[in-house]
Amino acid sequence: MIQKKEKNIFKLHNPFQPAGDQPRAILELLDGLKKGMSKQTLIGATGTGKTFTIANVIAKYNKPTLVIAHNKTLAAQLASEFREFFPSAAVHYFVSYYDYYQPEAYMPASDTYIEKDAQINKEIDRLRHATTAALLTRRDVIIVASVSCIYGLGSPEEYKKVNLKLKIKRKIDRMTLMKKLIEIHFERTNADLSPGQFRSIGSRVEFMPVSDTIMYQIEILNNKISEIKKIDPISSQIIKEEEEIFIFPTKHFITEDVKKKKALIEIKKELTKQLKKFEKEGKLLEAERIKRRTNYDLAMIKEVGYCNGIENYSRHLSDKKEGEPPETLLSYFPHFSPSPGEGEPDFLTIIDESHVTLPQLQGMYAGDASRKNTLVEYGFRLPSAKDNRPLKYEEFSKKIGPVIYTSATPSEQERTLSEQMVEQIIRPTGLIDPEILVRPISEKMILGKGKESSFLGSLSERARSALPLDSSVCETPQKEKSLPFPGQIQDFIKEAEKTIKKGFRVLATTLTKKMAEDLSLYLKEKKIKAEYLHSDVKTIDRIKILTQFRKGEFDVLVGVNLLREGLDLPEVALIGILDADKEGFLRSDTALIQTIGRAARNSEGKVILYADIVTGSMERAIEETVRRRNIQLAYNKKHGITPKTIIKKIKDITQEMESEHGKAVNTELQLDIELFKKAFIKDKSNKGKNESDSIKNTMLSDEERNKIVYEKIIKMKEKEMNKAVKELDFETAAILRDEIVVLKTRLEKK
Repeated sequence: MIQKKEKNIFKLHNPFQPAGDQPRAILELLDGLKKGMSKQTLIGATGTGKTFTIANVIAKYNKPTLVIAHNKTLAAQLASEFREFFPSAAVHYFVSYYDYYQPEAYMPASDTYIEKDAQINKEIDRLRHATTAALLTRRDVIIVASVSCIYGLGSPEEYKKVNLKLKIKRKIDRMTLMKKLIEIHFERTNADLSPGQFRSIGSRVEFMPVSDTIMYQIEILNNKISEIKKIDPISSQIIKEEEEIFIFPTKHFITEDVKKKKALIEIKKELTKQLKKFEKEGKLLEAERIKRRTNYDLAMIKEVGYCNGIENYSRHLSDKKEGEPPETLLSYFPHFSPSPGEGEPDFLTIIDESHVTLPQLQGMYAGDASRKNTLVEYGFRLPSAKDNRPLKYEEFSKKIGPVIYTSATPSEQERTLSEQMVEQIIRPTGLIDPEILVRPISEKMILGKGKESSFLGSLSERARSALPLDSSVCETPQKEKSLPFPGQIQDFIKEAEKTIKKGFRVLATTLTKKMAEDLSLYLKEKKIKAEYLHSDVKTIDRIKILTQFRKGEFDVLVGVNLLREGLDLPEVALIGILDADKEGFLRSDTALIQTIGRAARNSEGKVILYADIVTGSMERAIEETVRRRNIQLAYNKKHGITPKTIIKKIKDITQEMESEHGKAVNTELQLDIELFKKAFIKDKSNKGKNESDSIKNTMLSDEERNKIVYEKIIKMKEKEMNKAVKELDFETAAILRDEIVVLKTRLEKK
């Protein structure tokens, strides 16, 4: 579709210029977008700067962008990076707002009904509202989301329609304003404001939008808005005086009265139909069950406009037909149409780590459908509940515009779908992919008379010619003989000791958690400092172990699948992949390439694959790694580049968390209290508004003064916590949250 050219909406902050393969990759991807390619893939080797390449593409393509990641942690990391690249743009983080979520379910075999149980993270819910508000009010938007972006969210048309516009000189009285806030689900309070709450003080109405932690103060005189002030809720300082503001609802599932009344009629009709069906089938229990539940929900919706599980009636409330896809975050993105979610998509989609994210996107619908079918069959939900679901992959594909998959190891699916594959192999640092050696597992390799070893015989001519094989192990014999070999563990120990002497670290990957634990214990018995890492290790302990590893407090880290995507360990110069010939998820070509990439940040990186045969996965991983390595070596030679190991600051996250938390509870909080007390004594007036206030403050008792001090510290900490959340620094926010809990507990005791 032809569109008018708009001014540049993204201003990229360039800490450095594109280098290596980045300039070519940027040009090729932009050329593909210009030619109207709907799908492209960026194959970026580990450490080549795929995120920076994509940032340049976003800046030049000049459209709102959705970035989908396969987990919350990766999404947060990407959001932080894009915020650094685009400091003036609206970069938001959209993931599931549940800290804990147990979906509603029924298990017929044991006649067990599990009610929906969820713990909502209010800060993440706020970020979700900030996301939708930004999408409906501006175009310089980058949303980094998890696969939760394909789940039902409520109609953007309704969400936008019921927003409240307040403008200076608008005619409205205080009671009407409060009523309108309640209609869009704001809650009234007399205490300090939280997102989604309001309070009335004299002629003023103060509220805090659900998408922010800033307070707005509306002054009403003679039934007209005279002032709109944006205020810091902690310091009470005026940030800005506004001419007009838009207030969005505190819930995404919003329905105007006309549609709500129609929906209630349709729900009753569906209930009647379902009751007749159950009675005809002799399912009297199921009939009574669905009748009680639905009538209760109808009463709640009618009286308060909401009920628990209201999303199960989303088809009726949004006036959709049976089987029609639900509204999702994708509907809030701009389209070539006046109405949100309609027309051809007008935004760019990036699917990060596509080899993992795509299967997630494709698998969400089937799992949800199975659970819903059971609930409907046994009378826990009406059939329309099945339309409260994630998008099918085909529906998702139709709702997005051009897409760029990014991965170091794209699957066959991306290769088939993409109209263009863009490689990014050269690293700006000049570092090359690690050298690969293949050595046998068993203690002895018996070679048949006049034959090549089964080891070499399974390797293709192409891979054999490219691979720098260890000749002492892999040579072709001239006569029947045995090649003595100590076995993979002893050989790995020998190689690890050489690497450790050079001052580097070593990784080992095993197939099971038990093997990881046993190997780390065995290494300790051999006087090698080692630790294990797997999914049973607590999150905080994992971070602590990785930090200690980087610092050199131990030299060998043994793990299972945790040593693949996401680990940035430039100190690692050797990786031993044990039992590399055991085909499966952990030893697929994708897993092997990702693991090999962990040694690509060290100039002396080397990987040993221990195997008695060379599997297809091994062969593909070897060929791809060697191919990339040869390209990188040729580039470095041509440009006179000498690879240097990445030097990256070691940030001890857990130590920061523990020390900060400890100080907060013990030392720092006490220091804050003393400082506030001194300030309070020094300024006895305590910034009283008039003389009587000053006199009153000087006459406060020690107990009253301490209470005021604690309240001030709590407000200060809350401000710091909100700032940390806004910057996606959830570790710091969690620490500050715990400090606030301690302070409030002390305050209650006073």
